[in-house]
Amino acid sequence: MSWQMPSTVDEALRLKADNPGATVIAGGTFLGILSGQGLLDNDEWISLQNISELKTLGTEGDLSVGAMVTHRRLELTPVVREDWPGLAQAFGVVASPRIRNVATIGGVLADADYASDPPSMLVASRAVAEVASVRGMRRVPIEDLIAGHYETTLADDELITRVVVPRPRGKGVYRKFRTRSREDRPTVAVAAAREDDRVRVVVGAVSDRPQHYADICAAWKPGDEDSAREIGAAYAEAIRCIGDGRGSAAYRRRVVGVEVRRVLMQVGP
Repeated sequence: MSWQMPSTVDEALRLKADNPGATVIAGGTFLGILSGQGLLDNDEWISLQNISELKTLGTEGDLSVGAMVTHRRLELTPVVREDWPGLAQAFGVVASPRIRNVATIGGVLADADYASDPPSMLVASRAVAEVASVRGMRRVPIEDLIAGHYETTLADDELITRVVVPRPRGKGVYRKFRTRSREDRPTVAVAAAREDDRVRVVVGAVSDRPQHYADICAAWKPGDEDSAREIGAAYAEAIRCIGDGRGSAAYRRRVVGVEVRRVLMQVGP
């Protein structure tokens, strides 16, 4: 087995270009599960653990998050909790502190696990991923990065190096609904980001990728329960849902209506 541990981004990109089939490992929480279940058969590994430039966190202006920044750090950093509270909420309810101390923002996005907390809040916040290869760098909105169940729009030689989250123009709130107390994964995830007198509501964990409906949210009136209820009902009707062990599609739609109403009341007036 080949285990490479580059110390710079450039070195990692060269290794990935030379070995496009190599598995890149960040925190390893998700890949560890796959490997333990015999679902990952690869002898070529590239670890990002020694790349210090991927562990930087900048809070001047927009939030600039290196791909190797952990969930726990985003949960506990005071300026993130103060200025990006919805983001801190979303990262703070993932699994357990032991997992959050290891899991990274780049890893959770590259996994593209539909039943995950952070993606919905990142999409609601209009976050953008910086994606690099030896060919150059491009910026990809998170909603365009996630292509489907465990699929992204990353090319084989590309790595997520950074995530940039714009400074909020209002309150952000994340709500997580679970049907099984023994499992931390959401059955329905709802994120809301207020943008002055408008709101962006994103629903995750109900299908292959996060969903939002700007036309429905256009009817929002801050602090008005009737408009929150109507928007919740419209989301429940429009949303695409799957059924799995956490809940049927019909059950998820009912929960979506309730949770969208609740998140709208929390994010306003």
